[in-house]
Amino acid sequence: MKKEELFRYIGNQAQLGGARHYTLSDGRGRDMRAVDINTGSGLTYTILPDRGMDISLASFKGLNLVYISYNGETHPAFYESQGFGWLHTFTGGLLQTCGLTYLGAPVKDGDEELGLHGRYSTIPARQVSDLSEWVGEEYHIRMKGIVEEGRIFGSKLRLEREISSVQGKNIISLKDTVTNVGYATSPYTILYHMNFGYPMLSEDAELILDPLKTEPATPFAAEGLSEFRKFIKPGANIQEQVYFHNVKADENGQSQVTLVNRKIGIAVTINSNAGQLPWLTEWKMMGMGEYVLGLEPCNVPAKNRVALKNDNMLPRLQPGETVVNRIEVVLTDL
Repeated sequence: MKKEELFRYIGNQAQLGGARHYTLSDGRGRDMRAVDINTGSGLTYTILPDRGMDISLASFKGLNLVYISYNGETHPAFYESQGFGWLHTFTGGLLQTCGLTYLGAPVKDGDEELGLHGRYSTIPARQVSDLSEWVGEEYHIRMKGIVEEGRIFGSKLRLEREISSVQGKNIISLKDTVTNVGYATSPYTILYHMNFGYPMLSEDAELILDPLKTEPATPFAAEGLSEFRKFIKPGANIQEQVYFHNVKADENGQSQVTLVNRKIGIAVTINSNAGQLPWLTEWKMMGMGEYVLGLEPCNVPAKNRVALKNDNMLPRLQPGETVVNRIEVVLTDL
């Protein structure tokens, strides 16, 4: 319908979807801001401004898409920076961003103790804005915020995030603009930790991915290299398997990976700009209660800063330098 005709049928835009703002009031998530996005055509997801504007819950036509950890939606005040403490505030969900100056396994880099996967996901966004509006005959649901990671005598990176959907379409568009606002060169590593779970993920699911090359992270992962596109039922005493995929770019400079589950009739495709995000880390965990597939576009393989330095792969941003990352999540009803 045209906008003018549509408004003859409704009393309020909220009937058809949009953004709903609230604050969590219970458990580990108490006092966190949340924004539910409803596209009005089956796709719903939750943005957490106090977790770097990451995305927790997500569903399509009433079916859950994501893995939510035992921790659930956890307030950043519980963050533990050392070692594997990050796991105590790991929510999972559709997106948990890792970075911005380090990620991967814990390591000591000179005098710095670097914990698992960096600080980003526990930094609250500021200047959070709901810029939803009609653009011609389309209603655009659009959220923006700024996340800053830095300290005195250290790196200073600013990430401006915009998450948007168009009412009636089952697409999430993410645009991150990362700038070194300091006066010294800064390490820059970023990984978009996207976590899929039951029923989207099951033994009936299949990964559609054709990388340029694939590097298993461990000997156990190497044993399952030929099966990285397939999944099994949850099992006991199962180890995680991690793969670093160097992605292909199409004629438009985009890479693509798709998770398909024909039993429930849903496919989810992740498109990203391969020039800025040339890697996809796959985290495959088939354990009971920890049954999850991480599909993680990134600018480096998910290795710690020391390993990246040793491999001469550590990206850096010069003072004033800006990069733009774009990711699109497309839901398809098969």
